Amino acid sequence: IFCVVSCLFGPPMKTGTVMPLMQVFVSVSDPRSKRHTQHDLAELLTVVVCAVLSGADDFVAIRLWAEAKLDWLRGFMKLEGGIPSHDTLGRVFGMVAPEEFEAAFRRWVGMVIPALADDTVVAIDGKTSRRTVSKKDADAHPLHLVSAFAAGIGVVLGQTATAEKSNEITAIPELLKTLALEGTIVTIDAMGTQTKIAQTIRQGKADYVLCVKDNHPGLLDSIMFAGLDPKGKLTPTSSDEVTLTKNNHGRIETRRCWAYEAVDRLYKHEQWQDLRSFAVIERERTVGERTSIERAYYISSLPADAARIARAVKSHWEVENRLHWCLDVQLNEDQSRVRTGFAAHNLAIVRHIVMNLLRLNTTVKAGIKNKRLLASASDPFRAEVLGFMT
Repeated sequence: IFCVVSCLFGPPMKTGTVMPLMQVFVSVSDPRSKRHTQHDLAELLTVVVCAVLSGADDFVAIRLWAEAKLDWLRGFMKLEGGIPSHDTLGRVFGMVAPEEFEAAFRRWVGMVIPALADDTVVAIDGKTSRRTVSKKDADAHPLHLVSAFAAGIGVVLGQTATAEKSNEITAIPELLKTLALEGTIVTIDAMGTQTKIAQTIRQGKADYVLCVKDNHPGLLDSIMFAGLDPKGKLTPTSSDEVTLTKNNHGRIETRRCWAYEAVDRLYKHEQWQDLRSFAVIERERTVGERTSIERAYYISSLPADAARIARAVKSHWEVENRLHWCLDVQLNEDQSRVRTGFAAHNLAIVRHIVMNLLRLNTTVKAGIKNKRLLASASDPFRAEVLGFMT
């Protein structure tokens, strides 16, 4: 335990001190009147993280868990006012500025993961929490968070909210500017394939692999003609092929990638900063006697290295299985009906913190759901995951 905590959170902490997570929460401004404040904000936020880590999914469950574990919690923080009511928890979470909470989250991630390895794939993608608005409120929009997800290590690096999905175009550059991405490969689906986004990525000294679809018809047509039309007479700079056989599903899948460096043949290629290659990725899937073929098209600031681009594209889809699916199925995000003020946004950040904590723990080999169950039952394991030293 001491080795794991030392690697993740720095030198061992003395008994009775708090984890670095609580230390960054101190920077979050308290929106409440000081005259009527009974509970320290940093402690309150930490209690919520502890409870969600242990399986609580709403403010009622958070309070019940915290009351049951009050003696344990007081081993690491004062909690002079005890545990607030679930109404107080919801009200405070609805008032805390999510921008400040997100900034604290990013500082904490920076403490845990000081730098990403070169060629780490950072997938940018959005997710809507559909029950964060009532059906009666026709003018309201559900919470939509755009997240930066480090594939491979499975950690959320940061997030920002948009009012509508179409606003991802303006939200993505703002998110990218807050992250240290030097040496990484940033992947985004077609909605984020914008010249300003490509420019922001390059200004951060990262590379991009961007999907091209019908929202850029001229660019898409030029890639299809250059990469697939025999009359184009364009030979790929490199190619890569991987065949996967999944016997349990009776499926054979072959992925092929052709990468080209002749970017001067692309439509308005000069608008894309440091554009060096484009690629065609083909997925051939055979199930029984039926075979289907799908193709996707990409532009990149990377050299025309088919294996490297194919790996980045494959890694991008981890954001669906290892982030969005986990949030919905293992952390019950899609069932959350928290709607007061900024509460849904702030609670979503707490779920990202919890997921990061569980992913970074390697002493127990289990999924997030089972680790939450163990954290609920085992005080030593919970303390280990949180960085508490007992």
